[in-house]
Amino acid sequence: MQIKQYRSQFIQALSVIYDEGEAESFFYLILEEKKQLKRIDLALQPDLVFSEEEIGIWNSILEQLKLEVPVQYLLGKTHFYGLEFEVNENVLIPRPETEELVDWIVSNNQITKSTNPLRILDIGTGSGCIAISLAKNIPNAQVFAIDVSEKALATAKKNAVMNQVEVHFIKTDILNINDLEELPTSNFQLPAHFDIIVSNPPYVRNLEKEEIKKNVLDNEPHLALFVEDNNALIFYKKIAELAQKNLSQNGQLFFEINQYLGKEMINLLENMNFKNVELRKDIYGNDRMTKSSVQ
Repeated sequence: MQIKQYRSQFIQALSVIYDEGEAESFFYLILEEKKQLKRIDLALQPDLVFSEEEIGIWNSILEQLKLEVPVQYLLGKTHFYGLEFEVNENVLIPRPETEELVDWIVSNNQITKSTNPLRILDIGTGSGCIAISLAKNIPNAQVFAIDVSEKALATAKKNAVMNQVEVHFIKTDILNINDLEELPTSNFQLPAHFDIIVSNPPYVRNLEKEEIKKNVLDNEPHLALFVEDNNALIFYKKIAELAQKNLSQNGQLFFEINQYLGKEMINLLENMNFKNVELRKDIYGNDRMTKSSVQ
């Protein structure tokens, strides 16, 4: 079968679930991964064909997409901030909003002009996308990353190797730590203080589950997504408490946040005496990230 003919069938089969543009993007993502062909290749060589074996593979993928399994999980990888990351059911799929958070940190003038080693801690690292992207893009960074999930950390470690950066990973439940100096380490020395602490912790309230797309709700790890309605800022409060003790002078605290709790986050940080508190919107116009400092 000609690839362009199968493409039409593929998009039509998914049109009841996804819009045409999204279905088409899935097709070309898979085409590049499975056959190393891009859109331009198909345009220039319209007579290219799939073998029967290839059609079987594509049909299997198509059935999974109909069940709304994320295409990133089916391919086993995704791209984030110009880098490639392995993803699986043990980690969240990195979002564009999180890329904006990383870019905010990377582009911060105080950071990029620093000549001293910059000590960074990423709390709730998941796939490692934040920690690894910062290690890759800030040459003088010394990066540490925490997660409660052993399986998530295994994925993050693979991603650090794949992207040729050094990140020190630590398994712990941050809610059970009173001081970052308590963190269990074996083959590396943990700094007494950090210049940057960043976190994209669980922040979706159970009451917001109805807003979550089925492909996320049914496939991505709930441990990394949800918090109780009556304690939605539990991770932020805990991490801010740790930051008070373990950020260096003029150190910075960055958060990705629930879009509906921007004011609550500002109040939390200001009430805990953080300075220069800034709330920033994402590309979709939602309150999505904060920056603050200790002095």
